[in-house]
Amino acid sequence: MSTAVVQTPGEEPGAGRSLWMDAWRTLRRNRAAVVSAVIIAVMAVLVIIGPLFSSYDYDFTDWGNLPMGPSLETGHIFGTDTLGRDLFVRTLFGGRISLMVGVVATLVSLLIGVSYGATAGYVGGRVDHFMMRIVDILYAMPFMFFVILLMVLFGRNIVLIFVAIGAVNWLDMARIVRGQTLTLKHREFVEAAEAQGVSTFAIIRRHIIPNLLGVVAVYVTLTIPQVILVESFLSFLGLGVQEPTPAWGLMLQGGAEEFAESAPWVPIFPGLAITIAVFGFNLFGDGLRDVLDPRLRSR
Repeated sequence: MSTAVVQTPGEEPGAGRSLWMDAWRTLRRNRAAVVSAVIIAVMAVLVIIGPLFSSYDYDFTDWGNLPMGPSLETGHIFGTDTLGRDLFVRTLFGGRISLMVGVVATLVSLLIGVSYGATAGYVGGRVDHFMMRIVDILYAMPFMFFVILLMVLFGRNIVLIFVAIGAVNWLDMARIVRGQTLTLKHREFVEAAEAQGVSTFAIIRRHIIPNLLGVVAVYVTLTIPQVILVESFLSFLGLGVQEPTPAWGLMLQGGAEEFAESAPWVPIFPGLAITIAVFGFNLFGDGLRDVLDPRLRSR
């Protein structure tokens, strides 16, 4: 029996179309997703190399300009705060912290959630029931309470912030992966592997998890902005990153306390950075979901 190869204009004869190639072509036609991806990439580049082009460090105090509004003459293009520190550099350094927390904490929750959900869904039975009841119990407890409790018990080290947020943010991923695994475990290739005597761990690693990459990719892009908001909220409350290290939430907290009326530029720039990052990741995640979910693509 011959298999027809779907071919698009401009594609070389005989070239097959994989799921990811097809998804990439579709994603490029989604303008909102493409623009969001460009914004995220530009923001990532700026927070990494942007401070190198400034003549100020994030903790340098310019005693002659405190606080001062945005000015090109003095080189403080975002202005300075009450201590005369350059807001442009501090906003970019705060972006490093917030994006790093978003990515690392998401990877922590990803590792736990995917492993937990795939194991529960594939093994099934009493093991599945017991593991998901644990998830239900944790769901019933306040998410923010766990994060604050972990940080109070183990300190406010930046690494612990990554672990604390990621360690309590895996519940959604576990449920999503478990539901997808329940469907995959009855597919022909999984049953064939079982018939050949492949171990449970090998089936989960080689067959279940690779077929969850689409769902996982979408979840990652939608979780990163959520984690950024959580970190900003904790820093705003004084439970996250501590001075003099800048973070968007910490900068908002300082601006809201003293400069909401007299120096509005202090909270505006970190607040704008948070808004752009959150909207960028959410719009890109929505576009990626539309591309990778066949039910949405068929509409």
